Amino acid sequence: MKTILSLILIVIFMPALCAADDTTITINNRHVTVQFEKPLTKVAETVIKLYPEIKSEIEKTFQADINFIPTIRLIKDRGSFQNMIHSGPVVAVAISKDNLIIIDNSKMKTRPFSLGTTLKHELCHLFLHQYVENGELPRWLNEGICQNISDGIAEIMIGENKNLLKQAVLSGRLLPMNSLERRFPPEDRPLLLAYEQSKSFVEYIESKFGNESTVHILNYLREGHDIAASIQLALSVPFGNLEKDWKNKLKRNITWLTYLSSNIYQILFVMAALFMVYGFIRFWIRKRNYKDDDDDEYIPD
Repeated sequence: MKTILSLILIVIFMPALCAADDTTITINNRHVTVQFEKPLTKVAETVIKLYPEIKSEIEKTFQADINFIPTIRLIKDRGSFQNMIHSGPVVAVAISKDNLIIIDNSKMKTRPFSLGTTLKHELCHLFLHQYVENGELPRWLNEGICQNISDGIAEIMIGENKNLLKQAVLSGRLLPMNSLERRFPPEDRPLLLAYEQSKSFVEYIESKFGNESTVHILNYLREGHDIAASIQLALSVPFGNLEKDWKNKLKRNITWLTYLSSNIYQILFVMAALFMVYGFIRFWIRKRNYKDDDDDEYIPD
């Protein structure tokens, strides 16, 4: 009898494990569903363990419950992930209408990404869409908040150039924030700049008006106000003035001197390389002139 009772308890409380099709396995409990291929079984089990704490952290930040059950789909290789999402240089996506998160597991050990931070970032996206409900959630606000809550990590793969925001400030080529309300640019460099601007703008809002300021903006958005009205109501400042103040602060903090000092090692490396090239050219010219002098020397009969 005790054995039968133990088996019943195990069936009730352990995550359900079933095959969705010939290749996909599904684990689920009352909080989350994870879909994966067999080689990713341990990763799926890690997601199950991580999820409650990540869920709790987001709920604590926004003082609101996550009352949906997300599905986390783990993809084994980069090619399969890209074929599935068709969404540029990203490592994960959140599909709010399906409460679905798709993660490229092959990139989860590629700095700066980890399974925990990526999951938190994407769950934040799902939560924000649930929180705002039928309100209009600007893309820049969505991305900026989710980057802040996940230790500054976005889902986009960062290339070699990590100073696009600084370059845009120095060259006067920042993207207008109202152009980032519905969608981000498809090209890689402008796309990365859009992510950097979103993070920077939200950081500026929270540093000036407090950590709860973005929640106040979200509250007005869920009431049906647009982003300009929501910012005016939440922060008592016009959207245009807020953006102008943010840009002015960036210009004060980012000058050519600070840019050069932050890239001093790269600059010294380039200068050393140029000196080496210059020295080689001088050596080659001197050697050639010496040879020509030898050829022109008078040789008696």
